[in-house]
Amino acid sequence: MHARGRSGPDRCVVGVRTVWHTVGDGEFYCPGCGGDRNYRRRTGRRRLVAFGVPLLPRGPVGPIVECTACRARYSTDILDHPTTTRFSAMLRDAVHTVALAVLAAGGTEARTVRRAAVGAVRAAGFVDCSEEQLITLIEALAADTGRLPGTYASGGGLGDGGCGRDGFDPCGTALAIELHEALEPLAPHLAPAGRESILLQGARIALADGPYRPAEREVLTTVGRALLLCPEDTDRLLAAARTPS
Repeated sequence: MHARGRSGPDRCVVGVRTVWHTVGDGEFYCPGCGGDRNYRRRTGRRRLVAFGVPLLPRGPVGPIVECTACRARYSTDILDHPTTTRFSAMLRDAVHTVALAVLAAGGTEARTVRRAAVGAVRAAGFVDCSEEQLITLIEALAADTGRLPGTYASGGGLGDGGCGRDGFDPCGTALAIELHEALEPLAPHLAPAGRESILLQGARIALADGPYRPAEREVLTTVGRALLLCPEDTDRLLAAARTPS
């Protein structure tokens, strides 16, 4: 009777137990919790247990990722998914880069275009963005910096950014690199509607002063490709953006 009263997992006659060891930690998006949480990266070793006494080794287990909050365990592939904080930053930077690329391709002379670009960038998270800041970045690109700067600069004046309808070709490679670097890591984590939304935001900036210019359309085609949209969907969305809602 006494032995039955103490029966339980620790008193099993024969079984296999895993002993876990933490080998790293960090922050990740936990699907079980539905938000950013801390994790432990763990490896383990299985051992044959008899009467609570570990005996023969049965081989390694893992590595796995364990949420420190809910204790759920996942394969290490879960770390490929960005945290919500990182995802927000990636989305903000993607819209910012698309807006700059469209401005660089089409020019910044039209106030309607500048205002459309500022509105998109502010809505994405750069709430202090101004026309002068965007144009300063365009001028930096036109000044043969080779790449779109990653942070806002102060100063700058209004007018043609120097890499507009006639100056797009010298900047084309740099713009394409920037777009692919900003959009390709983000695209797999976006639903189709989210990827389409980014392209449409760029299209609305380009259309703010009239029909697409060839350089603007080329940039938007690159945006669609970097967002993993098929050419047919890109063409459909660019055509739809021209239709008043």
